[in-house]
Amino acid sequence: MWRRRVLSEVFTFMGSCRNKKSQFIGASSSVRACSCPALPVHRITALQAVNSWSQHFQEKGVSEPDLSSRYITAHVLGAKTIEGIKAETLSRLLSPEKTQQIWKLCAKRLTGMPLQYVIEEWDFRDLTLKMRPPVFIPRPETEELVEFVLSDLKEKTGSLSILEVGCGSGAISLSLLKSLPWLRALVFDQSEDAITLTKTMLQLYHLDILKEEEAILSLCNGVQALVSNPPYLYTEDMASLQPEVLRYEDPAALDGGTDGLVVIRQVLNLASKVLQNHGRVYLEVDPRHPPLIQQWAESHREEMHYVETKLDFNNRPRFCILQKAETNKDRKQDLD
Repeated sequence: MWRRRVLSEVFTFMGSCRNKKSQFIGASSSVRACSCPALPVHRITALQAVNSWSQHFQEKGVSEPDLSSRYITAHVLGAKTIEGIKAETLSRLLSPEKTQQIWKLCAKRLTGMPLQYVIEEWDFRDLTLKMRPPVFIPRPETEELVEFVLSDLKEKTGSLSILEVGCGSGAISLSLLKSLPWLRALVFDQSEDAITLTKTMLQLYHLDILKEEEAILSLCNGVQALVSNPPYLYTEDMASLQPEVLRYEDPAALDGGTDGLVVIRQVLNLASKVLQNHGRVYLEVDPRHPPLIQQWAESHREEMHYVETKLDFNNRPRFCILQKAETNKDRKQDLD
């Protein structure tokens, strides 16, 4: 949780357009030509390194210059934040090795690389996740999605199984498993990079929901919940993203097609086949999507019911919850 406050303040990427005017620690459209300052001739302190790089980042147009230099320096010193380091340590001369590490990481940040990729980790709820481009960086809104799922699952008894469509860094499933260790999570992603990054932590499969539905159905049937933060940007909005987002993050994790619903429709169709009766779907979507998804549910009322729309911390309609309908065949079996 150490970065939760900072996330909510400076990592509001993809707000209203996963947000045309959004920014995050790494998005810097005005970064000028990279010119890394030379290593200092004499040894310097951690605070001097922070101040030097903060000033250099600012001069070069890097977003959040002070936060960037502070996080990188703290990371090299083995801490989460500068505030977590003793004053005497910050005033002590850095070793040549530590100074070189700071310069190396700051040089990456100077190119516009998101801080999450620079330090190769980021906090999500009470986890510290591995980060590596182009695997999608989890956003604060997704922490709220996990809370909604947990709130429902904690009320259930017995064995539980969930399916996550598109795991990325594994943020959602790992958070759920930490809170509910008896949970069985099946996870898949179309990105080989995401699979490589996350495979040591989760039982996951390299499958594409748009192309390999039969394989997915053979692996998971009768799950209690399906959760997904799918690509949901409208294709026309992709051009509005910060250049660094498209340079470092996988476009396939962002672009949801002309109406942003290409993958979402497939997720809903899959949910109608793999969920147990009354099992739920939890989706993170574009604020324009809830009424469209409600329309879909109306036309598929024999399969899925629309439960509710939930707002994110900026009061935008960000999450959709649907529930598997009980079929006439199932009702007959219950009566028998």
